[in-house]
Amino acid sequence: MFKIFKNKHKQESDESITNGVRLITAYQPKHTISEQLRTVRTNIEFAGAALDELKVVMFTSPEMSDGKSTVAANVAVTWAQAGKKVLLVDADMRRPTVHLTFNSANTQGLSTILAGNKLPEEVITDSFVDNLAVLTAGPVPPNPSELLGSKHMHQFVEWARANYDIVILDATPVLAVSDVQVSLPEVDGTVLVVRMEKTLRGNIQRTVEVLKMADAKILGVVERVKNGRGDKGYGYGYGYGYGYGYGYGSDK
Repeated sequence: MFKIFKNKHKQESDESITNGVRLITAYQPKHTISEQLRTVRTNIEFAGAALDELKVVMFTSPEMSDGKSTVAANVAVTWAQAGKKVLLVDADMRRPTVHLTFNSANTQGLSTILAGNKLPEEVITDSFVDNLAVLTAGPVPPNPSELLGSKHMHQFVEWARANYDIVILDATPVLAVSDVQVSLPEVDGTVLVVRMEKTLRGNIQRTVEVLKMADAKILGVVERVKNGRGDKGYGYGYGYGYGYGYGYGSDK
């Protein structure tokens, strides 16, 4: 099993909300970490081979600050670098990061589309990464769960399926709100991101139970483990990877 390394999860969470996540796959594509992220992408493809279709992939986590947005954005870049036409959607309308990561305006986005005020092609923008388009979260609505479970969400996802090879949803944490559960009928597979030194085993188990109750197709788990060496190099010292177990974390 490959693993993801990161120290100081609270600081990273604060930084991602302020500045977005670090796109090492875009800025350092030859870095060892970027190669491991490409392995993550490949293993997602292998896990999805048994499905009828793998076009819409949701990245989520049990709790906040587990690193789902970092993994989602970087895996999106690796798919685009592989020649796929990719759409990264910020489906976390409560703590959005995609607009910061890609230096985009967030005056309109997914919430605008789901409210029926804009068409997707009027809001989606190309990023600085070839083949990668982004849809920001848009203004924070009073009812994110209702919008994500609406017919407009279904219509949007069907439109995205017809126009992109891969659609990645950066969703909210499962245990925080019900946004993920109401979105699951629209996705082909779900990837769970957990952090060994932070995420409690009980919360991981509850997350998996919630996803299974909603008939989610869990493609696997991306595990992030504290390395104990401090932040070096790119500022993260990650090793990215992919696994299939659910018994991670500690109960301390």
